[in-house]
Amino acid sequence: MDELIEKTKQFVKDYFAGEASGHDAAHTIRVYRMARRLAREEHADERITSLAALLHDVDDAKLSPETAASKARARAFMEENGVSEPDINAVIDIISHISFAGSGSDVPSSTEGKCVQDADRLDAIGAIGIARAFAYGGSRGRPIHDPESRPREKMTEEEYRKGGSTTVDHFYEKLFKLKGLMNTPSARLEAERRDRIMHDFIDELLEEWEGE
Repeated sequence: MDELIEKTKQFVKDYFAGEASGHDAAHTIRVYRMARRLAREEHADERITSLAALLHDVDDAKLSPETAASKARARAFMEENGVSEPDINAVIDIISHISFAGSGSDVPSSTEGKCVQDADRLDAIGAIGIARAFAYGGSRGRPIHDPESRPREKMTEEEYRKGGSTTVDHFYEKLFKLKGLMNTPSARLEAERRDRIMHDFIDELLEEWEGE
């Protein structure tokens, strides 16, 4: 397993080289480490969890819309490295069902999928989540804040993917909701802490916004 995991780490490091939207190799490695920790606590299959965590963004709709539906990049890598068809299918199933998609977000059916989803969502909140939110917003030309803008509620996946909000709105549309969407006890506990960090930050940002 170690050799395959090391190859997968190198694959994602090469693939995400130069990525500056917050969906970079560092994000992937953090998700992998957290997912592996959760897998141990939940007695999940660590190999499947690790592969899914490391490959979860290589066919992401925001970064690779041409392979998002087929998950062709993740599948090809696993096939080239001798992963069995049942394991490939298990990994593909996980990475197909972990993303936040507005009001219709999935909950993975497997324990392994729940661990990967929790790890990915934990990396979207807290101090690192704040940094990633503004990096992604800047990469997509989104304004930081507009006092006249209002967060969107009950979005479909298409509406969520389309964007159009400010980065501050994104906290209300997604990030503040993630605490309540965690699957595992350890993730719920960590999410409580990280959620407080985000609320304190946004409260302070809004206090300072007008420069008075």
